[in-house]
Amino acid sequence: MQIGLFGLGRMGANMARRLARGGAAVAVWNRSMQVADQLAADQPGITAFADIRQLVEHLASPRVVWLMLPAGEATTSVMATLQDLLSPGDVVVDGANAWFKDSQSHAAGFADKGIAFVDAGVSGGVWGLQNGYALMLGGDEAAVARVAPFARILAPGPDTGWLHCGPVGSGHYVKMVHNGIEYGMMQALAEGLALMRSRTEFDLDLAAISEMWRHGSVVRSWLLDLTAEFLKADQQLDDIKPVVADSGEGRWTVLESVEQGVPTPVMTLSLMMRFASQGHNEYTDKLLAMMRKGFGGHAVQGGGHE
Repeated sequence: MQIGLFGLGRMGANMARRLARGGAAVAVWNRSMQVADQLAADQPGITAFADIRQLVEHLASPRVVWLMLPAGEATTSVMATLQDLLSPGDVVVDGANAWFKDSQSHAAGFADKGIAFVDAGVSGGVWGLQNGYALMLGGDEAAVARVAPFARILAPGPDTGWLHCGPVGSGHYVKMVHNGIEYGMMQALAEGLALMRSRTEFDLDLAAISEMWRHGSVVRSWLLDLTAEFLKADQQLDDIKPVVADSGEGRWTVLESVEQGVPTPVMTLSLMMRFASQGHNEYTDKLLAMMRKGFGGHAVQGGGHE
């Protein structure tokens, strides 16, 4: 059972390891050959290739190749190369974060050459190697059936944690919404803990509360597990900058809700809060401060305006 895997970042490298440990012969390519060589040296069952053509020729037909590359140019350029190298009957899986409409467009390009395409939403983060990955697959039945043996290895169990969601685009669509929900859950946990911390008279132990909530509480979750773990070590977080990055999927989810006319206030506001944490709210706040000064004579801080 052979598979080619392109992209050995935090997710891709661990997926290659899990596939190899599950009995698959894994051929890997990465923009940094040093990373690919090191992975192959550390994990039996993995073979590294510096050249995409050599990797494709190494795989027996019909082939399955799985991409874990960043969305955009990195993915598009490798896909263009694969269109010229793969043969009819081969299957391409895009397992990185991607906008579902881009996946539909990529699938059409491969279909013109008789190559099947599966879009795979992948969740599990750095814990996927140990716990398995949640896989959301989009594509026709025949293509997904070809990918299924590898999904059974990658998932938490052979029959759990992976799903053929529907036609091409549906896998990345479901993953997009999944990430929007994730934003909302994270925001709610963070706000609740911050609110408890601000009531200083109670001197609440946030680590103990988080740990208690993990057992029997309605809000128990993996996100809560992770939160409880890092709060045990540090509740003040003084060395952490209050900046939260956002992935493209959060934005795509909000845009989709507008396009469909489906209200998603929690997911939308959680995305806006991430923007605010990145400093995009600073000029807005300066304007607000000056407005208050203008109509009410209220003092503003800094800049010699007081």
